[in-house]
Amino acid sequence: MFGIHDLPVFVAAGLMLNIMPGPDSLLIMARSASQGWRAGSAAALGIGAGTFVHIFAAALGLSAVLATSATAFTVIKLLGAAYILYMAWGLLRSKPAAPVTVAPVLPPLSWRRIFAQGFLTNVLNPKVAIFFLAFVPQFIAADAPNKALAFIVLGCIFNLNGMLWCHGLALFTAQASARVKLPAAATLWLNRVTGGLFVWLGIKLALSKQT
Repeated sequence: MFGIHDLPVFVAAGLMLNIMPGPDSLLIMARSASQGWRAGSAAALGIGAGTFVHIFAAALGLSAVLATSATAFTVIKLLGAAYILYMAWGLLRSKPAAPVTVAPVLPPLSWRRIFAQGFLTNVLNPKVAIFFLAFVPQFIAADAPNKALAFIVLGCIFNLNGMLWCHGLALFTAQASARVKLPAAATLWLNRVTGGLFVWLGIKLALSKQT
């Protein structure tokens, strides 16, 4: 449907990426620890709204490039594969670090301002845009009838899964304790597994036949 392939792999890779600790997760955990799960959910909704901006901007940009060159989509996919392998190399070379700790002391903010904080943190992060342009096209067939629509569908699936995880994280953080720690061994394991998945994905694309 929509020229999308390997959807289960896409969902699994997206979940691994969402589970990995990062600035978004830390913001949600910090707000939940300081002001409760509703504040964490407000941050999560802001992050999700920022992600939608990246999804639609990337899809529109992809459409513009494709209208200029018929071979541009293949070039984008190959460049994306190189970027994915670069990410995998960094993840596989990661070493154990100190546990990720969320400090509970933050100045209280309204839910509206927390939403805006999450939105701006995400939408102003250029790495998010680069990620979508590199990652999502790998799961769109070269002969897809509407690549931009397929991109938006995949982006929405990724964002929906991410929001489910983020809201769960907000609820868990608020209920568990004011300080949440992720063991260094768990972080290292997530990095290695995700890195291995990205290596497989990058090689699979590089060796696939272009139609």
